[in-house]
Amino acid sequence: IKAIEKKYNDLASENLSQSEQFNMALKQKSEELAAKEKLLEERERALNELQEIIARQDSITKRLNDVLRNALLGFQSDELSVEIKNGKVYVSMSDKLLFKSGSAAVETKGKEAIKVLADVLNKTPDIDILVEGHTDSIPIRTAIYRDNWDLSVARATSIVRILTDDYKVPPIRLTASGKGEFSPKASNATPEGRASNRRTEIILSPKLDEIMQLLKSN
Repeated sequence: IKAIEKKYNDLASENLSQSEQFNMALKQKSEELAAKEKLLEERERALNELQEIIARQDSITKRLNDVLRNALLGFQSDELSVEIKNGKVYVSMSDKLLFKSGSAAVETKGKEAIKVLADVLNKTPDIDILVEGHTDSIPIRTAIYRDNWDLSVARATSIVRILTDDYKVPPIRLTASGKGEFSPKASNATPEGRASNRRTEIILSPKLDEIMQLLKSN
């Protein structure tokens, strides 16, 4: 009888141990699932925040595009154009409007366009500004400019100086660059194409501070 009782007690103890192990495993799985659910919730929250920021920046871009189009209505289409590309506003000014051939000095009518642009930019401080000079493919070499690349950079810098010196656009918002002949928008094989390529683009981008901060925090 004692042997039977011992065997019964051993079996009962073994079953209890198996039950405890099962409960522990079940608890661990529940905790893992809870952690995964929390992680998914955090990722969904971060994604929603990112989508809200992008939607807000798209709204800023569209509004800026509309304001600039209305403000610059007095200029001809072959002098100036405004469009949205890749989430940015591109104000493209032709050399016909801005410069004499081979020069980086901005002409009077070009200064009028830059003044209108500066008025809008000073009212929209959350916009970064890239001024990008472009030329056609006809080589240039003068006492001042070694090549088209030199000229395109000098032209971009001239516009940046007008924005900062004359209209007090904060320099921290501005970047001046030149691409010479290496980013044409039309063929250089025709006079019309070359005229289209001789331009300065003012590229306006909503600041990415919020997006970068969100990415760092996640």
